Amino acid sequence: MGRLDGKVAIVTGGAQGQGAGIVRAYVAEGARVVLADVAEEQGRALADELGADAHFVRHDVSDEASWTAVVDDAHARFGPVSVLANNAGILRFGDIERMGSDEVELLWRVNQLGCFLGMQAVTRTMRKNGGGSIINASSVEGLAGMAGCTAYAATKWAIRGMTKCAAMELGPKGIRVNSVHPGMIDTPMTRVHGGDAAMEYGASRVPLRRVGHPEDVAPLYVFLGSDESAYINGAEIAVDGGVTSTHAFGG
Repeated sequence: MGRLDGKVAIVTGGAQGQGAGIVRAYVAEGARVVLADVAEEQGRALADELGADAHFVRHDVSDEASWTAVVDDAHARFGPVSVLANNAGILRFGDIERMGSDEVELLWRVNQLGCFLGMQAVTRTMRKNGGGSIINASSVEGLAGMAGCTAYAATKWAIRGMTKCAAMELGPKGIRVNSVHPGMIDTPMTRVHGGDAAMEYGASRVPLRRVGHPEDVAPLYVFLGSDESAYINGAEIAVDGGVTSTHAFGG
């Protein structure tokens, strides 16, 4: 018996990095998964590798119509969606004085608006089918600040706040909403900002003295997607090696 037997999940940003780790863990635990991403080559390859229980859909999380199509596709292919891993996101660093409004808006559209649209898109089907679990990817930058991260952190604090409000609003409908706050996780998205040197620096600031990997985050998504977490709603859970026990990376 898998911990997610009978569950139908959508995982955004599921083609690589943290999202791919979640997809793999979900399929291994018995879920049928629609992995949604703009990265078509990687997404299709992962779905092909995992077999009939995984299906790739090209999806822009900032596009409302794309969300409708993904939810409809999941329902037609596997059945009503019971788990949404709102994992898609982008990372941009920039000083307040220099960061262009176009980059700020891009962060908002993908990270914050994409998260909101995802919750909105699955609420109706979850409500009609007895409830579900929504897991929103925030960050340690949604718990504490870091220099050069103002625009990014704004979206992650927003996700944390939206999660709290959604948990209150959707809880009576049987829909649980929680946020996950990873620290520095070794993925293509983080490696592009400094490679091995960035990973080594990050490790030096973590009490466990290492950066995380997708395999460190995925089990939490399994737990929150499963019935084991049936009484957990509105929670914010850090997966950061202890960083937010005291100060953030820039503290």
